[in-house]
Amino acid sequence: MISTTSEKETVASQAAEAVQEGTAGSLSDAADIYYLTKDNAEFSKTAGSMLSVTVGDQTHPVVYVHCSFPHTNKRMYLSVRTVENKEIGMIRSLEDFSEEIAQLLEEQLQIRYFTPEIKRVIAVKEEFGYSYWETETTAGLCRFTVRNGGGNAKLVTPNRLLVTDVDGNRFVIPDMNRLTDKEYRMVEICM
Repeated sequence: MISTTSEKETVASQAAEAVQEGTAGSLSDAADIYYLTKDNAEFSKTAGSMLSVTVGDQTHPVVYVHCSFPHTNKRMYLSVRTVENKEIGMIRSLEDFSEEIAQLLEEQLQIRYFTPEIKRVIAVKEEFGYSYWETETTAGLCRFTVRNGGGNAKLVTPNRLLVTDVDGNRFVIPDMNRLTDKEYRMVEICM
């Protein structure tokens, strides 16, 4: 096990050199990434609606799917991890799996990355370092509090705004250009 930062830097440097020199099979070999495919991984839903995977002769009864690009592409480069957060492998694309398995994995992603879209901003009021939002979302009418500063309302793409409230709930405005002028002015004070 690599324990110090300098040891990690040395291993990373050696891996990068191997890729540049062509002595590593591929970047995934150098980074030690194990890709899960329909041929080497069997996913299933457990009785408790959790996700399970069998890779080779090893079954992991509960696994979680983490998205490498949760705000731009939830269908590519998905990390499958154990409860202890140990990576089992990486899924390049959901397109590589059957429609049934892809749907099962997408369900897990929707649970993990539940982020209602803000369809309309009704009011945003600032007071004592907090902003109090009243919005209409894809999950219904929502009122939430956001701590000002600290990147709690930040652009994750040029037009997509991610808002994180004081409880860690996430909301998204998918396209800032679709806001009315009044809505934009209310949101702008929190960015």
